[in-house]
Amino acid sequence: MAAEEGAPRVAAKAGVSRVAAEDGTPRVAALRLHPLKSGAAVPVQEARFDATGCQGDRRWLLVDAAGRFLTQRAHPRMCLIRAVRLPGGLRLEAPGVRAVDVVEPADPARLAVDIWGDRVAAAPSSAAADRWASRFLGFPCRLVHFPDDGERLIGEPQANPGDRVFFPDRYPVLILSEGSLDALNARLAEPLPLERFRPNLVVAGVPPHAEDAWARIRVGSVELDVVKGCARCAVTTVDPASGERGREPLRTLATYRQWEGKVWFGQNAIPRVTGTVRVGDPVTVLARR
Repeated sequence: MAAEEGAPRVAAKAGVSRVAAEDGTPRVAALRLHPLKSGAAVPVQEARFDATGCQGDRRWLLVDAAGRFLTQRAHPRMCLIRAVRLPGGLRLEAPGVRAVDVVEPADPARLAVDIWGDRVAAAPSSAAADRWASRFLGFPCRLVHFPDDGERLIGEPQANPGDRVFFPDRYPVLILSEGSLDALNARLAEPLPLERFRPNLVVAGVPPHAEDAWARIRVGSVELDVVKGCARCAVTTVDPASGERGREPLRTLATYRQWEGKVWFGQNAIPRVTGTVRVGDPVTVLARR
């Protein structure tokens, strides 16, 4: 857990949930970016949403020597890597190693990487960044960036032709409601922070799993199609503070959120009207399933 028991969950709710409760308007409780896929989540007060999701989210990726993408599923220590966005790059920080600054690659060279069967022409980063990541994880790996001229289509029935994504598993935005997290935590001996579930957008002031029924929402000035539930994997069992793996929350979620052989928690979404979203912005349901 974080410095204080339950602190991440309480911090996410401070102020915003009370506003939602007072006037009945669902609102944005928290925003999270993940500059490095499977790295630590970064809380932000506002985020720019474009057609590919939250700007700065999952634009960087670690791959092994064969170009295969790496995640906490097989390498839970990745959750301890904090990628801090800098102008034109980022800083990588992790326990026990000196931080390294990385600049967005300007070289036209490309490295073919594999992510869930998609072949992406990614931009290799610096040798220093590769050494840093290899030292921390304990095996050869490379850091790559999704270039502006890169192409990766969502390619799912729920998406429109031409919908693009960077390095998320498949969809650009993940939505979770505080109500859903509270309903899960009420079943657990020890409550879990929202960082376990790696959402981009957390909504306060709706009942548990209300997001399951949404088809389109407006958040501030941004509109998103809510297209598919999120099937949860072993990443949710990794403690983001320690990198240690446990059995929860999948064991408990399976008792009430399992169908089609998978455990479901949260909803995937695709932005359709772009703009900036801020913590506290109202959330309006425009269409339901």
